[in-house]
This record gives sequence, structure tokens and C-alpha cells, in this order.
Amino acid sequence: MRLGPSIIASAIIASAILAVLPLAAQAQQPAAQQVPSQNVWGQLPRMQLDRQFAGPLQDTIVQRWRDPVDGTVCYLYLPITASHSPVQDSGYVQYGANTIGSISCMAPVQPPLPPANPPPGPARSGSSPGR
Repeated sequence: MRLGPSIIASAIIASAILAVLPLAAQAQQPAAQQVPSQNVWGQLPRMQLDRQFAGPLQDTIVQRWRDPVDGTVCYLYLPITASHSPVQDSGYVQYGANTIGSISCMAPVQPPLPPANPPPGPARSGSSPGR
């Protein structure tokens, strides 16, 4: 079976359109958000380090951090060292695809409130005053 010139031309045009469509879609996407500068990171609030423990594996640690505003507690499991790239043009380093730790957070545990009216004490037995 032989294909005619019009079928071949149509196939070439269709292939060209399909090749250009992804480029047009990329051009319509909004610009990526700007990465915050190193100065912004330096101004972010800090959590408070409560305690630090030896991790289950050699050269790892578990840290307990507390949010000073709402009391949220977070546990971080980290290696003591982690390799990373030199500082990038953005002012940040890249740790790559390897996992460098994990985090688990929970709401603060509040102690039970004391009763509004304390229960009456036990009745005293024995001698009455004035005897």
C-alpha cells in the first residue's frame, strides 16, 4: 500500500503541531515563585531546643523542639553530619535526594485544670471546742 503525497504532508503537519503544543503550554504557565533570599530565612522565628538525645544509630541524634508561641512539640531525628552542595546563587545549599532526617510534631499536652470549688474536707470527729 502506497501513501499519497497529501497523506504524508498531513502526517508531517500533525507531527509538527503535536511537537509544538507542549512548548505553547509551557509558555502559558505562570512564572515560578521567587525563592526567598538568605536574609528572609535568617529573619524567620526560631523554635526552642528543649533536649537532645543520642539516636538509635551511631552518629544520629533525636532533638525535642518547642514552638514558643503555641507550645507545639516536635521531635527531629537527624544524622550528626549531612553533606551538601556549596552555597548556590540563591544563597541556599542543596542536600540532594538523600533523606537527611525526619520530624514528628504534636499539640501541647495541657495539665487538667483544678476544680473551681474544692470539695469539702472530711468531718472532724472527737472533742468539740470548749470541752
